[in-house]
Amino acid sequence: MTRETVRVEAFSDGVFAIAITLLILEIRVPHLPTEAGNAELGAALRTLWPSFLAFAGTFGSILTMWINHHGFFDLLERVDRRFLFANGFLLLLITFVPFPTALLAAYLDRPGANAASAFYCATYVGINVAYNLLWLTAARDHRLIRPGVSDKVLERIRRAYLLGFPIYVLAVVAAFWNAMLGFGICSALWIFWAGLDYRDRHAQPAAA
Repeated sequence: MTRETVRVEAFSDGVFAIAITLLILEIRVPHLPTEAGNAELGAALRTLWPSFLAFAGTFGSILTMWINHHGFFDLLERVDRRFLFANGFLLLLITFVPFPTALLAAYLDRPGANAASAFYCATYVGINVAYNLLWLTAARDHRLIRPGVSDKVLERIRRAYLLGFPIYVLAVVAAFWNAMLGFGICSALWIFWAGLDYRDRHAQPAAA
């Protein structure tokens, strides 16, 4: 990779790291009277289950998004202004993720759970759009891709990114019917993204 490509990836890594770290700040230590015992503290911790659930699901999602971002950068030869803006749009949404996560944690066990879950899922619709835009600015016609990367690996990535869009939209719709179902669909997708292979098995080995 070129120096500019390495710089952009390093900057992006920092944004991902900050976003994933901010998730834990939503989980607050219970403040109980000084005479409170083990039972009271245990009960207070149990009421935090929406926060723990939202944290775990979103942590897995952001971690997997970072892994996919890293995998995509391994295919790049260079970057340009169009790509920088597309990458910036993705990072904008990544930094936004802690807010819908906190919203979901606050309302998952309340009457507003459906709206909170739908808003959370809609954020991932936007992130999927950003990843598709990233692909278009870099991989269409091999604009910024390393020489030798096969069309097969680019097509595999393109189809996976496109497939994610209707599933995230489905999660939004499902959230209005069942908040946990919508959140579950979004969280389960990180398993799909974790299996996306960016390696180019058709590339020729470099000459010695």
